[in-house]
Amino acid sequence: MDRVKKILLEHEVVPSIHRMLILQALMNSCSHPSADEIYRALLNQIPTLSKTTVYNTLKTFEEKGIIESFSIMNNEVRYELQPHPHAHFKCKLCGTIYDIYGSFDCLRDKIVEGHKVQEQHINLIGICAACQKKDKNDA
Repeated sequence: MDRVKKILLEHEVVPSIHRMLILQALMNSCSHPSADEIYRALLNQIPTLSKTTVYNTLKTFEEKGIIESFSIMNNEVRYELQPHPHAHFKCKLCGTIYDIYGSFDCLRDKIVEGHKVQEQHINLIGICAACQKKDKNDA
């Protein structure tokens, strides 16, 4: 919890128990959780936790630059604590979201139809390797 508290203080966020546990849940997750998933994961630890608290905390974390949010298909917002640029890949069959690392800066600071690109958010959708393998084994 010391690391969690340090991150919050570095970003000028008062480290309440709710905020620390929500950030810790994000740090321990590799599944790009939604606000509802974070809420359900913490409900046993904090029976008085409300969904509003989770949503407001995530909004604060994003405003302070601690986390990033993104959505792929169906407008479901996901959250992550990810310092390195990357793309996201969502499997159409199992719904798993994977981080894809590589160089995706080919348009950074370029002019595209008169617009200067400053950020990129790349979402890929298809069938993951595990589902492809499972499909081959079922055939």
